[in-house]
Amino acid sequence: MWVLVLTPERVERVRELIDSSYTIVTDAIENHVLADGRDLAAVVILFSGGNDSTVLAHLFRRHANYAAHINTGIGIEQTREFVRDICKAWELPLIEESPPPGNTYEELIMDQGFPGPAHHWKMYQRLKERALRNVRRQLVSNPRRERVVFLAGRRRDESRRRQDIPTVEREGSVVWVSPLANWTALDLNTYRSLADVPRNEVADLIHMSGECLCGAFAKPGELEEIAFWFPEVAEHIHELERKVAAAGQARCQWGWGAYRDKTRSKAGPLCSSCVALAA
Repeated sequence: MWVLVLTPERVERVRELIDSSYTIVTDAIENHVLADGRDLAAVVILFSGGNDSTVLAHLFRRHANYAAHINTGIGIEQTREFVRDICKAWELPLIEESPPPGNTYEELIMDQGFPGPAHHWKMYQRLKERALRNVRRQLVSNPRRERVVFLAGRRRDESRRRQDIPTVEREGSVVWVSPLANWTALDLNTYRSLADVPRNEVADLIHMSGECLCGAFAKPGELEEIAFWFPEVAEHIHELERKVAAAGQARCQWGWGAYRDKTRSKAGPLCSSCVALAA
């Protein structure tokens, strides 16, 4: 059994990373909100339910106003329950948002078939980005006067795609901040051991958060793995396959792009698991 050894050097590194993460967020608020004469509407942790985002939530649970979870409609319910339970335990107000009507996963696949790698960006926009816009609208009443800070768990060592991600970037009234940008997987494991951070069983079993199973970046054998641990989820996917086939769509198999080239496909800032699969 693998055991993490908490050497003094390792502990000191993580303590320095914690300080650096807090500084990144503080500087982002100072330079991209207050210095521009804007009001801070809220600091929001983007909480997928994966083990990495749980570290982010734990680290900033006393510094954020909300956590936000996007219920994509094609995920594992146990992950959503984990997010709700953690937010309740940590007294962190949760905003759970879903894609708007006309953009649900079932509606999209019934119209266009199941997505492959080239369609991942569209899935991200419809299932997550538009839902996140609704989170912003709830918190920012006047975009000219207010800004909201979204804390995302993106890390530079996750994949080649993210090795150059900035720690801070602004899009209109949203300031995106990546406090864990310089953390490695080992750093995260060290923090979990030091702080006794809860783990999501879903992520431990299938090695991703499971909050979005759109299938665009599916890997070979992924559905079989899901079926082994979560048969009800796999059956739901198979039922969708039957519906899509009956609708006459050619791409009627979930994860059909598992053997296709994923390197040219775009991944959004909330798709850490997808980025790892596509690396």
